[in-house]
Amino acid sequence: MKKKISLCLLVLGAIYISCGSVKDRSEEQQALSSYVNPFIGASTSMDAGGSYHGLGKTFPGATAPFGMVQVSPNTITGGDNGSGYSDEHTSIEGFAFTQMSGIGWYGDLGNLLVMPTVGKLHTFSGASDDPDKGYRSRYDKSSEEASAGYYAVMLTDYQIKAEATALPHSGMLRFTFPESKESRIQIDLARRVGGTSTWQAVEVINDHTIRGEMKCPPEGGGWGNGDGKADYTVYFYAEFSRPFRSHGVWSADIPDDWTCKRGDIESERYQEVVRNARIIPDVTSYVGKHLGFYADFETETGDQILMKSGISFTSMRNAEENLHSEMNAWDFDATLASCRQLWNDALSKISVSGGTEDEKHIFYTALYHTMIDPRVCSDVNGEYMGADKQVHVTDQFSKRTIFSGWDVFRSQMPLQTIINPTLINDQINSLVEIADQSGNNYLERWELLNAYSGCMLGNPAISVLCDAYSKGIRSYDIDKAYQYALNTSRMFGNNENGYTPGSISHTLEYAYNDWCMARLAEWLGKEADKDVFDRRAGTYTTLYDPDYGWFRPRNEKGEYLPLPEQGRLAEGYGCVESNAYQQGWFVPHDVEGMIKLMGGREKVLADLTDMFEQTPANYLWNQYYNHANEPVHHVPFLFNRLGAPELTQKWTRDICRNAYKNSVLGLVGNEDVGQMSAWYVLAASGLHPVCPGDQRYELTSPVFEKVVFNLDPNYAEGKTFVIEAHNNSPENIYIQQATLNGKPYDKCYLIHDDLMKGGTLVLQMGAEPSDWGK
Repeated sequence: MKKKISLCLLVLGAIYISCGSVKDRSEEQQALSSYVNPFIGASTSMDAGGSYHGLGKTFPGATAPFGMVQVSPNTITGGDNGSGYSDEHTSIEGFAFTQMSGIGWYGDLGNLLVMPTVGKLHTFSGASDDPDKGYRSRYDKSSEEASAGYYAVMLTDYQIKAEATALPHSGMLRFTFPESKESRIQIDLARRVGGTSTWQAVEVINDHTIRGEMKCPPEGGGWGNGDGKADYTVYFYAEFSRPFRSHGVWSADIPDDWTCKRGDIESERYQEVVRNARIIPDVTSYVGKHLGFYADFETETGDQILMKSGISFTSMRNAEENLHSEMNAWDFDATLASCRQLWNDALSKISVSGGTEDEKHIFYTALYHTMIDPRVCSDVNGEYMGADKQVHVTDQFSKRTIFSGWDVFRSQMPLQTIINPTLINDQINSLVEIADQSGNNYLERWELLNAYSGCMLGNPAISVLCDAYSKGIRSYDIDKAYQYALNTSRMFGNNENGYTPGSISHTLEYAYNDWCMARLAEWLGKEADKDVFDRRAGTYTTLYDPDYGWFRPRNEKGEYLPLPEQGRLAEGYGCVESNAYQQGWFVPHDVEGMIKLMGGREKVLADLTDMFEQTPANYLWNQYYNHANEPVHHVPFLFNRLGAPELTQKWTRDICRNAYKNSVLGLVGNEDVGQMSAWYVLAASGLHPVCPGDQRYELTSPVFEKVVFNLDPNYAEGKTFVIEAHNNSPENIYIQQATLNGKPYDKCYLIHDDLMKGGTLVLQMGAEPSDWGK
């Protein structure tokens, strides 16, 4: 679709509609993929975001649900551009086969960068402000199209149309060339978002096939500019749809004493060496520190050359098997149709009706963004690279990676417990295996391809484990999982006085994680552990200053740190990516105790109401309800706990309306690996948890007239759970009364087990607040 979605996209499903007069399920499903707009959030602009955190940082390229491969345009290598793409950039340096979605910290992946060119061979991508000196190309913004599983653009400097699609372990590019004796497809094997691979190898198998590998250790930057400790090797097996006329490699002679992190590769001296790389024709194999491969063709106007590649993090043999098991034919359109069908099936987990066309685009794009990670990293034969750098194989689960724990435990993982419970088992199994194989024996909080990055804070894996176990999702070794959770809580937690010196954020989040441990211990019959962790769960009170009336960080001696001029509004005052006002509401496991500590219902209700009334209408980064970042994502639902459910209904509808748009700038903050979108999917459906690990979902005002959750029969008694909002409209946002399976229902919450039984919750909506749910 164009960035302004055209109506013609809605008929893409025709390729799946069978001949006949009956409208079958496949037609309904195809309509769902047509609502996906991958351009939503595809910007890293700090100016547009009003903060150094930028905006959504999503990628617009092609991928399959939870796929290993993402074939996407890349507009920038360095900087805080985790997706490798930002809409305001005016040139493209190539199409990579791996990408991350919605992350900051300089990002990673962006490997196997493929670029079609015409004319002189350049070995350097060039600069965004001077693309003529490299192989990058300006592009026609109006030609850009993206939909579920598809991306296309016209590269104006070369007059080449580029198209991309993908399946779970493989990707395909289709290039339509002009007439030229110097047409070319070139691959930058060194390229990596946020850094570089530090060693590459390429081998020419025949006149249309190559294979190779790229090593990406922390010395090459990447995740956190190396601080994230990402250390992986990408293997590829690539084929071209017609023989190349000639071929070769380029090799930049990087001195041994040069480092290769982001600042280094962006330096003039490094780029000068790459610009002057040796061009070596007709080689059959080559290894080096900064390699590229090129294949030359002679083309007539309209000639199409396709390239497809399998990817593996395990071996070249597996990369080949991944490719041939998914893409044997040279049929781009059929491959695209297969990818779209995968998306139709995935998106059919939830169906909505009512609402505007824009709201449907926002909803299904959000659902799409929740189905990128945690992605599969095991191959089609079940093999995967373990944290011990050995190849393992399993048929018990799919090995997954990119666990953005601090972000996703709040909405993304709870959403998947409803629509993809098997994925939750996969994630827990993957984290347990990593703890085991690495010898670390604890659960990582932010994992990327087996790396223990230690990014952010808290023990979010314990939350995910607790939430899963509470909901009957238990296909993993619970004894081993519990032991590693126990180790985690002992290694990372508050001190003997019940707090983390200097940090409100750590103190409150560890207290919640301790509550999760207490519940796991209780369910597993470990009474001594339960008592210990229940006591630790209550230590959030140690940082509350009754004289000041809010949380304040303490030093090692127990003294409160001096108040900044802005008081609890000062970002960074004992808080991570937040202020004390925002972080102070994070006591999800003991909301009643928090309310009492803060002075009682009336005081807390007034304070919380003021927080929302002070929030900017656009919800961009701010000192009040900062929807652009995770610490506050549960806060709108606290009104339910304060006996004011009408305010939860009011503010969640307002957030859905104003913090999410059907546009490039449609996300007010980083997508954060599905979290920002999962919040919308749940809230727009009419429910959201405050405390993962507790089965309670807070009910709120749905955006749509009807939402149908199609439940997994392996985990649910019922087939569907339906939420209907009668008389719903932009004005009628307040719930007047409700029935559950035909019986009056006056609770402002729903229990997960009741949802899994299936049934129908009917909400009667009106324009004024009511006494329902109080």
